[in-house]
Amino acid sequence: MTYKKQKALVGYLFMAPYGIAFLCFLVLPLVVAGALSVMQFDLTSKETTHFVGTQNFVEVYKDTYFWQALLATSRYVIWMVPALVITSLGIALGLNAMSRGRNMVRALIFLPGMFTIAVTAIIWQWFYNLEFGFFNYVIKTFLHGQPVPWLSEKSLAMPSIVVMALWWSAGGASIIILTSLQQIPKMYFEAASLDGANIWQLFKNITFPLLKPVLFFVILTSTIGAFQMFPQASLLTNGGPELSTRGVVQYIYETAFNNYRLGYAASISWILAAITMLFGMFQFLMIRKGVRNVS
Repeated sequence: MTYKKQKALVGYLFMAPYGIAFLCFLVLPLVVAGALSVMQFDLTSKETTHFVGTQNFVEVYKDTYFWQALLATSRYVIWMVPALVITSLGIALGLNAMSRGRNMVRALIFLPGMFTIAVTAIIWQWFYNLEFGFFNYVIKTFLHGQPVPWLSEKSLAMPSIVVMALWWSAGGASIIILTSLQQIPKMYFEAASLDGANIWQLFKNITFPLLKPVLFFVILTSTIGAFQMFPQASLLTNGGPELSTRGVVQYIYETAFNNYRLGYAASISWILAAITMLFGMFQFLMIRKGVRNVS
């Protein structure tokens, strides 16, 4: 065996664990979900299992609960993605400007992301509790106001979930942006400062254009993650009040494992995947365009 073939064989061996995991945990579930989406597959009765073609997808189109769940998911995406990008950018800029104590502050900001979402939800359930929660304690004790129903008021439930998710995930995104900030050569800022540029002009003409690729990356990944919203709302509000925070993924879960309609749940999951893919492709094109403009 030649050296070139030996090198290729070693490469394939290193790739084999990931390849096997990729086939078992991504490709195979996609194939099974695709088969289930065109079948009536009810766990309560084997006799009712049969091929139905596009009937499940037609039913999704007429399903008011699906559209309500898609609206809740869209609201979460619209709230979460801009808030995450703006907050993470502000944190990264602040960290980049620090001359002392940056590592400690960076670790503290990243710390919430090390918690599981279940632990995070338990912490924030205490924050939001109507009777003895931390936020309502501050409102009653120091502001002399009335307790706020953070999770039981329809207009407040989704923003409250977004605040929790922001606290949980902003640290990781800010570290990504900070890493990109630190790669910008300082001579650009020094040259612009000598020409009389102020802080806003430095950010507008140097920092922001050079950060566009990583900002688009954060937008893309956060959008995909936001469309997959499930534990955030499920653990805090269980989809309430009045199903205003029940997202599509939670609806898929309830349809499959509470109502035992695996085929119908699979069809909804494919529709959600298609919607996410469309947003992802659009943002990917924007990323490429941003990179070309920068270069």
